[in-house]
Amino acid sequence: MNRLLSKYQNLSVPAKAAIWFLICSFLQKGISVITTPIFTRLLTTTEYGQFNVFNSWFSIVNIFVSLMLSGGVCTQGLVKFDDERDIFSSSLQGLTLTLVSVWTVIYLLFHSYFNGLFSLTTNQCLLMLVMIWTGAVFNLWASEQRVLYKYKVLVLVTLVVSIAKPLVGIIFVTKAQDKVTARILGLALVELIGYFGLFIHQLGKGKCFFSKKYWKYALWFNIPLVPHYLSQAILNSSDRIMINNMVDSSAAGIYSLAYSISSMMIIFNTALVNTISPWIYTKIKERKLGEIAGTSYLTMIMVAFVNLALIAFAPEAVSIFAPKSYYDAIWIIPPVAMSVYFMYAYDIFAKFQFYFEKTKFVMIASSISAIVNIILNYIFIKLFGYYAAGYTTLFCYALYTVSHYLFMNKIIRENLDGFKVFDTKILLAITFAMLILGFIMLFLYNFIYVRYSVILLTFIVCVIKRNQIIGICKSVFELKN
Repeated sequence: MNRLLSKYQNLSVPAKAAIWFLICSFLQKGISVITTPIFTRLLTTTEYGQFNVFNSWFSIVNIFVSLMLSGGVCTQGLVKFDDERDIFSSSLQGLTLTLVSVWTVIYLLFHSYFNGLFSLTTNQCLLMLVMIWTGAVFNLWASEQRVLYKYKVLVLVTLVVSIAKPLVGIIFVTKAQDKVTARILGLALVELIGYFGLFIHQLGKGKCFFSKKYWKYALWFNIPLVPHYLSQAILNSSDRIMINNMVDSSAAGIYSLAYSISSMMIIFNTALVNTISPWIYTKIKERKLGEIAGTSYLTMIMVAFVNLALIAFAPEAVSIFAPKSYYDAIWIIPPVAMSVYFMYAYDIFAKFQFYFEKTKFVMIASSISAIVNIILNYIFIKLFGYYAAGYTTLFCYALYTVSHYLFMNKIIRENLDGFKVFDTKILLAITFAMLILGFIMLFLYNFIYVRYSVILLTFIVCVIKRNQIIGICKSVFELKN
């Protein structure tokens, strides 16, 4: 322990900040995952489905209302306009509040139409708008903290709010008749109390609500990215909305649980992405392209292994996270968990597009995958029920990954003299091995002793090969520039 503390103390401020920013990400997602078993027992499958449909619409509506100003444009602007950083941050807070206010007026004028479109009540829609604003307030402030490497207050705020959300939610849900609205109200109230001071703080520092220069810069930068953000939201959320409309809320609840459990692995993805992304950008910049593939293959194998472990224990995971009424979720976890592998893979390939600022390829790939996802969901949910949505998700993320791989090769031909960064055969071998093993585990769900025998055999092999596995992990997490 002392050795670890000594190493930590010798780290630079940016390195320490990177560690704590990663911990913040784990706190936000991890606490939500840990409390899932509580809410699946407080809410029926129908209520849980309605709440997740709210979340799905939230991710889509948020793009139109906030224009995702707290995303890339905020970070880039904080760096680009560092001499007027406080004014820039303050003006973006002002622009975000203005956008939310305008959309609130539009909603109130046409609330009956929007309520019918979203299958939500007026109170739920108003709470959604509040959460869009409070979420943007926090993210705009957090972006500034990251740029300045001020991680201590960020960790504190994240920890307090992340713990308060489920605690207040449990109290509200147990006391209320309308449990879905109570759950949403708990989230909105905690965010409003926790984040309102951040809005006042940034506005007070910058003393600038409106800036023609910065409002124009932010709008011109982000509006063209709306199709990309929207496509990603549709790819992540359209299945639950369509299941709710084409089947029922109970089916949406069961599917949402499977998606939530599978999404736990995205936390692992985030850890790897945060580790490997700067390293890949550095290698591209230095034209040391030959060093990228080996490490990328190793991380892809690690992601595949972790997701296969989840698939192997899916029946047990569902039993822990929810009562028997949710048990059918086990059949959805395998394809969604395998989708998480493709989420990681496409991110590696997309690094080349972002490095050379070819973001139009990102938009094309995401738009095509989102459109295909909606079409396939419409066809196959009708034919095979809500289970089909898991497999359409898997197919579309695979398509998304292939698209990014093809665009990456095009960029490499044009900018890096056609250097062969990845071996297609190795990529296919890793991918197909993951898919085959995942489906084998799926077919063994009804043969518990055979499944446990396979798991035990895998565990024994891992114990025997533990030194090699530890070495691989170290080689990934101790990347040097």
